[in-house]
Amino acid sequence: MMTETLRDFLSPEEEKKVVNAISRAEKNTSGEVRVHIEEGDGSLPPLVRAEKVFYLLEMEKTQLGNGVLLYIDVRHHTFAIWGGRGIYDVVPQNFWDQTYHTVADFFRKGKRCEGLCVAIEQVGEKLKYYFPYQSNDINELPDEISKGTI
Repeated sequence: MMTETLRDFLSPEEEKKVVNAISRAEKNTSGEVRVHIEEGDGSLPPLVRAEKVFYLLEMEKTQLGNGVLLYIDVRHHTFAIWGGRGIYDVVPQNFWDQTYHTVADFFRKGKRCEGLCVAIEQVGEKLKYYFPYQSNDINELPDEISKGTI
């Protein structure tokens, strides 16, 4: 199996589509969505690494603790979703399962961009229920994709 690199994962046009999906999703919720892509070293399980990256990106600093990270390790073909404390205070334990399986299905078919965009849309819809958009809402986190080991 060929090792994937960051450069190969999304084209510049696909990256724009993902960033646009984040912007659209955040228009309906006070929640914040980020995507981080790296060539992981495999030393941590994906969910543990996603949690670490969440804090390295300072996503816990949102006012309502409602940030969501979609984490991708391209080298090991792994994916995880991590949310802030405010989310886990109000949602059921299996809250992200459907979104996780959706992404996994798209990724298996080689449809990375589509999978991320659908997942971001689903995250936005789910967050809208618990964290509706507020008239005084500000974009607390950047929408662009973060990349590389941090």
